[in-house]
Amino acid sequence: MPQLDITAFSPQIIWLVITFLVLYVLMAKIALPRIGSILEERQARIDDNLDAAQSLRNESSAEAEAYEKSMAEAREQARSAIYDATQEMSADSARRHEELGTRLSGDLKAAEERISQAKEAAVAGIHEAAASVAAQATERLIGIEPADEAVASAISTALDTSVKEAG
Repeated sequence: MPQLDITAFSPQIIWLVITFLVLYVLMAKIALPRIGSILEERQARIDDNLDAAQSLRNESSAEAEAYEKSMAEAREQARSAIYDATQEMSADSARRHEELGTRLSGDLKAAEERISQAKEAAVAGIHEAAASVAAQATERLIGIEPADEAVASAISTALDTSVKEAG
């Protein structure tokens, strides 16, 4: 093996140094600056992307806060609208209840008045019928037609007596 031959050792070292220097110069002047510029570009791109991401994160945080604020306002408006509607319905219900009570009270009074009138008419009809029957019965029994005032007085006295006994 020629690498292990000591007589050929010094030219190998010289060629090793020359090759090393040529490769070092090529690397230092051409390859490493290109690699360094690529790394700097990548680092700059990464920094720009990180800055953009941070600004987007800040914007999204601001938008999220604005969204939460608008949702809170919307919830408050909904609560207010529901409360107002409830109050309005309650007032409307109370008003309708009062109107219904007033109307039913008026209807009740009118019904009581009609009942009272019907009762008076029935009592008057009973008085007339009783007077007519009593006058006819008296005429048939004793043969004398009694006076209308006497028959009416006798029926009133009899009905008043029967009402007092029933009461």
